[in-house]
Amino acid sequence: MEMFAHLIDFILHVDKHLMAFVQAYGAWVYALLFAIVFVETGVVVMPFLPGDSLLFVVGALCGLGLMSLPLAMTLLFVAAILGDQVNYSVGRWFGPRVFRWEDSRFFNKRAFDQAHAFYEKHGGITIVLARFMPFVRTFVPFVAGVAAMTRGKFTFFNVTGAAIWVGSLTLAGYLFGNIPWVQANLNVIIYALILVPGALALFGAWKARRAEAA
Repeated sequence: MEMFAHLIDFILHVDKHLMAFVQAYGAWVYALLFAIVFVETGVVVMPFLPGDSLLFVVGALCGLGLMSLPLAMTLLFVAAILGDQVNYSVGRWFGPRVFRWEDSRFFNKRAFDQAHAFYEKHGGITIVLARFMPFVRTFVPFVAGVAAMTRGKFTFFNVTGAAIWVGSLTLAGYLFGNIPWVQANLNVIIYALILVPGALALFGAWKARRAEAA
């Protein structure tokens, strides 16, 4: 329970904890950042690690000269790509083993065919947009693998989404993270980066369910 409380504190106050880590351990921060982004995107049971807010804070620290912007962005970009690739590969490994039991109690071939068709048609935009949605971005690559989305297509949109996600949020932090108003309201911005994309994802899912029911 205490460890969970520390994790929540880190997520909600990532700016303070990350700056303290940089000051205490220097270049080891790059290994920490790589590990956090890789695990959040690559391990389907770890969707609660900070993502968007972490990238923004990293950009702000680069703006202060405490970190190297090119090095940080490169490592985060690679970690995001590798994480999704691992997640997708795990899904591809589990998918055939689950769906070979056609019309089992929990899965059926028709559901697999529908999921596969969806990811072949809309998987690209789903993978890119999911990058900006906490929790969702952890599950989408796994489901894409289970649905047997073509690896080449998945990889293309994985790289594209990682570049847009890392580039936009890190540069936003670098350019705006140290403006006095932003500094004064950084906690609110971090909450927004965590809650707003998730709320939009839930609203979209609810709207899709209503449309399907209608």
